[in-house]
Amino acid sequence: MLYWTAKTNSKTASDKVGMVGGPFENGEFMYIGMPEHINAIDTSAGWPQKGQKLLITGTIYKLDGITPAPNVILYYYHTDINGVYSGNQALDPRVVRHGYIRGWVKSDSNGKYAIYTVRPAPYPNSKFEAHIHPSIKEPNIDKEYYIDEFVFDDDPLLTAEKRKKLPNRGGSGILRSYTKDDLQIAVNNIILGLNIPNYPETL
Repeated sequence: MLYWTAKTNSKTASDKVGMVGGPFENGEFMYIGMPEHINAIDTSAGWPQKGQKLLITGTIYKLDGITPAPNVILYYYHTDINGVYSGNQALDPRVVRHGYIRGWVKSDSNGKYAIYTVRPAPYPNSKFEAHIHPSIKEPNIDKEYYIDEFVFDDDPLLTAEKRKKLPNRGGSGILRSYTKDDLQIAVNNIILGLNIPNYPETL
């Protein structure tokens, strides 16, 4: 219901500037299974896996990088501890490509969000670094857009050459974590519209 409401709002900012974020293959997947009420804190379905527990937390800011942005939906999905987008019986077959480790948070009145999940593994027999796919749905823009994948600063697969090529959509997605007890904690702030094509200068 949220998806169709957003898509039919003819007064949103992106109607005036074109396709915010540019092409986004399967971007609509974020709406499949989206709960009606989304909290600022989410625990993913992958949390029970026997892997490294991970907390990603931070603030979502407006384009000025200073003003917190409330009510912004952040959708995420990632591989399991074996590097596979695994499924389960509860997974909608339309989003099988995303796997069952997926979820949503909505920034609170101070722009804060937190995701508890298990640290994903890289694809098997691959040179691609482990990563988490995030995308954004702002309340005043009718189209979702993706931001830089969340990757791990301590991942040996994340080479210096790869780091130089990161587009920094929404800011850096490199997670620099520290460990408290058995939990890895990474603070990752997001700047809406930063390096996002066709993003409106004012909302």
